[in-house]
Amino acid sequence: MSSTPLTTTVAGSAAEEDDSASTAGRFARARGVFGKMPFFTKCCSVWLTIVVLAAVLADVIPGLPDPNYQGFIFGDGETNAGPSASHWLGTDNVSRDILSRLIYGARVSLIFSISGVCIGIFLGCLLGSISGFLKGFADSSLMAAVDVMLSFPALVGLLFISTMLESRGLATLVLINAIFIWPRFTRVGRAAALSVSGQDFVTAAKAIGTSRRRILVREILPNVFPAVLAFGLVTMAFLIVLESTLSFLGLGVEIPTASWGSMIAQARQDLLINVWPLVWPSVTLVFTVYSFNNIVDWLRERVAVRSAAL
Repeated sequence: MSSTPLTTTVAGSAAEEDDSASTAGRFARARGVFGKMPFFTKCCSVWLTIVVLAAVLADVIPGLPDPNYQGFIFGDGETNAGPSASHWLGTDNVSRDILSRLIYGARVSLIFSISGVCIGIFLGCLLGSISGFLKGFADSSLMAAVDVMLSFPALVGLLFISTMLESRGLATLVLINAIFIWPRFTRVGRAAALSVSGQDFVTAAKAIGTSRRRILVREILPNVFPAVLAFGLVTMAFLIVLESTLSFLGLGVEIPTASWGSMIAQARQDLLINVWPLVWPSVTLVFTVYSFNNIVDWLRERVAVRSAAL
């Protein structure tokens, strides 16, 4: 009877050691992957890490001003000020802190793009797998719907719907984006499902009498996911540009919500007075999009090399 607590304690200690060992192993693998990256890809990874962490932790960053605070109204702010100790990147034409608006603008861009990609991956995997595996009426119906949706340019559709809406919150823009993003992911998922459906392990599963639903869930979906995920990573950069374009045209999130596109649009008006409000969001947007594309290209090359080795 007395050996039970001792046995439980030993088992718990062993489990903790296993967890710490697995955590250390994951960190070691992450360091190994980072060490194999080219120099510019490392810079891009660090940059994206900073952008994501700043966007997530914006509300708790010490000393970060309210992005919509217009100090000149209360006599304690300067409009179109250059970089200084109190405003590291300067202020805009209504004395709002540019660094603060860049960080909160990053949150808007990331929420818009990540939400769109997640919705696209979910629907692309599900509908694409159903279409490519079941074929028949389900395939023809889904592909007809996809063809109809793809016949409308996404940007034109987003501009049209955004113009018709009286209120344009971030959640509304995400839902509108989902309407136009799912067909592209579904087409990628269908192509991957068609390829997987002809593999030997799927044929073997059919031969032993496995149900179609089980094959779809256990064999098709897991093998379709990597292809759809890769397409999603490529789409991230496009969606960031799309959100900035909508905001630049005044059809994105409503003012005064910070967005890189709206910051660029507002800064054009005072370009001859102060160039910094235009420079910082432009550089941030360009480098963020470049970083996504650079990392995706590196991952694609890495996967291609590993596939060739196999």
